[in-house]
Formats: sequence, structure tokens, C-alpha cells
Amino acid sequence: MADRRTSSRRPGSPGGRPGVRSTARSRPAAGPVAARSDRSRPTGRAVVLLVVLGVLAVSWASSMRAHLEQQRHLSELRASIAASESAIEDLRREKRRWQDPAYVETQARKRLGFVMPGETSYQVIGRDGEPLAPEATLSEPDTEDEVPPPWWAKAWGAVESAGARPEDEQDQPADRIRAPKQPRSEPRSVRP
Repeated sequence: MADRRTSSRRPGSPGGRPGVRSTARSRPAAGPVAARSDRSRPTGRAVVLLVVLGVLAVSWASSMRAHLEQQRHLSELRASIAASESAIEDLRREKRRWQDPAYVETQARKRLGFVMPGETSYQVIGRDGEPLAPEATLSEPDTEDEVPPPWWAKAWGAVESAGARPEDEQDQPADRIRAPKQPRSEPRSVRP
């Protein structure tokens, strides 16, 4: 009878009871190897959590980039407004100046060359024939360039030099004349 029990016993069933499986074999073995294998695979909840965190990080980064761009744009606009306000103040100051008759008279004299009745106007002309700017300074008479000789001195110098031989002809002619060196062409072949 003992043979029947052992022969009817299935592998993996303890105690020889047919049809009953052992729970010890179906359960994973307890220990560090089993714990690592369970933890190495992420669960569905962990994957969903990682996806949600990724979406939040991307949306936060894009909104932070938009915020920084808006701050930069605002600072540019504030600088532009400050420059415009400064220009407006300068124009208001200029407008107030033009309402003063003395300023208008000064500008008419300076820019247009106007004079009051009974005054004589003088304009200094430069060497190039153009009027000098009012801010230009004139040079002192002792520092001026040398005055060219008058035309009659040049003409008399031409008369005096008419009978003299040119300096180039006074030199002795060369005894030998050398031909210029020419580059050699292809070598010639000699025929026997």
C-alpha cells in the first residue's frame, strides 16, 4: 500500500494527497533576491505618477520661459518709455526757447546770417573758397604757410633756364649697352 501512495503521488504535492498542490512552491521564496525582483519592475501607479510629474515639469518650464520673456519685454518697454519722456522734455524746453525773442534773433544771426538794419555783415572765406564756420579759428599771421612766388618770378626763371642744357644731357653717354635678360624658352634639340 505504501507503493500506491508513493506512485499516486504527484510531484510537488506534499504528503501524498492527490490533487492538492503545495502552497510553498507556488509562493516566491522569501529573501533578498525575491525582494529585488519585485521592486525592479515599476507598477502601473508609479508609471502614471512619473508621467504626471513629467507633464507638470514641462508645463512649469514653458510657463517660466514665458514669464521671463514677458519680464524682459516689460523692462525694454520701461526703458523706451523713459527715453521718450526725456525726449519730450527736451522738446518742451526747446519750444520754450523759441518763444523768447532774443533766442530767435540769435538763431537767425547764427543759422541764416541775418543782420539788423544798419549793421554790416562780414563772412570769412577759407582757402577752399567756402565760408568758414563760426566756430573755426583763424591762424596767426606768423604761422601761415609760405606765400608762393608771383607769376612773373616763375616766368623770369623760365627765361633764364631756356639757354641752359638739361642736367641729364651733361652726363657722359654709356660705353656699352646691355641687352635685357630674357627668360630661356624650351631647350633646343640637336639633330645629328
